[in-house]
Order: sequence, then structure tokens, then C-alpha cells
Amino acid sequence: MSVRWRPTAVVILVVLAGCAGAPVPDTGSDSQPTALDSPPADPDGVDPDDPADTAWTGTVVRVVDGDTMEVEFPNGEVDTVRLLGVDTPETSAESTSPAEFEGIPETDAGRTHLATWGGEASAFAESELAGEEVTVVTGGDRRGGYGRLLAVLYVDGEDFNERLLREGYARLYDTEFAKRDAYAAAEADARERGAGLWAFDEAESSAETSEVDGADLRPPSRLEAAGTAASVSA
Repeated sequence: MSVRWRPTAVVILVVLAGCAGAPVPDTGSDSQPTALDSPPADPDGVDPDDPADTAWTGTVVRVVDGDTMEVEFPNGEVDTVRLLGVDTPETSAESTSPAEFEGIPETDAGRTHLATWGGEASAFAESELAGEEVTVVTGGDRRGGYGRLLAVLYVDGEDFNERLLREGYARLYDTEFAKRDAYAAAEADARERGAGLWAFDEAESSAETSEVDGADLRPPSRLEAAGTAASVSA
């Protein structure tokens, strides 16, 4: 009797463990995706939940942050897309994880620096994607643990995910996917050049950290600072 019950008990435990656990991160994929070297010339996908579809033309209707946006697809549905293989910093200093960004120290200055660049990444994505027609290509696991669509986003034929890495707005989320090596090379080049968030200066970043009522304030992004300067000059 005990021998026959043991497999059932194991299955029940596995199911319960899956229900109790937190959603797995959805910034990468462990499955081998279809070819992602270039966007399809004529994406004919209609429904992101149809296994036969792997690429769609859609419109970005909202930018959530540097690596997450909402896209309206041909079937009229709006879905949340999480860019595959990249990770932009959080916009709150308290939520940043310097340990994930090699060379950025676990200090107030390091966290403030990352939060600033989280804002920069969001502003950059907003300026480049909001209202734009894009090609969305999935690979491997279609959705992550939070139900977001994992994809490479192409704008005018250019890989936007890779562009975030190349210009220093994001780090590589190191997992298995088709473009992993190209993305790693883009991040390595950005770090070598000190592009974007990789240009960390401890003294300069410490000077930018201020406190009001004991709470850290994020220094304004470059776009915000430019807007303030324009107002003053006007």
C-alpha cells in the first residue's frame, strides 16, 4: 500500500509547491527560440496566445518602464511585453540591486546612480517607442511567470533590446536564448566604453544624493533637467 501511494504523494507535493511559490522571473527563456537574427519581413501573427504565431506587428500604446511596455496586437488585444534578455534598473533607489550590475557598489551612491539610469531608460523607451509600430518576436517560452509576453522588439528593423544594452541603459539578463552571445557582446562593449549606467563615479554620484525628511530623492533625468533649463531660459 505504501509503495502505491508514494508517487501520488510526490505529485501532490510538487503541485502544492508550484502553487505556493512566487512567480519565476520572466526576463529570459530557458527554451531554444526560433531564429531572432532579424525581424520577419511580413509578420502574419494574429494572437499572441496562438502557438502557431511567433511574430506580430503591433503598436506600443504605453511604456511601463525601460524594459516593459504594452502593445496592441492585430486581434485588438493589448498585451504586456517584457523585453527578452535585458534588464533596466529600477527607478527607486530602495528597489535597485547594485549586485546585479557589475562594478556598481552596494552604497547609497550606487543605488542612486542606478535609480537615475532607471529613469533615463524609461524616458528613452518612451521617446523611442510610444505610439510606434513595432515587430514583436517571441522565442522559447512565450510567457514568463508574471504572464508577460517575452519578446524581442524591432523598431524600423532594429533590435531595440540590443540597443538598450549597446547604449548603456540595461544589463544582460543572462539566460539561454538565441541572441544571448550578441547581447553579451553589446553589454561588454558598453561597459568598456563607459556608456550610460556603466559610467559610475563614486564622488559625483555621492554629491547627487540628497535627503528631505530622511527620504532619498532621485536626481532628475537628463530629459527632466533639459526641460527645467528650457523653462528657466524662457
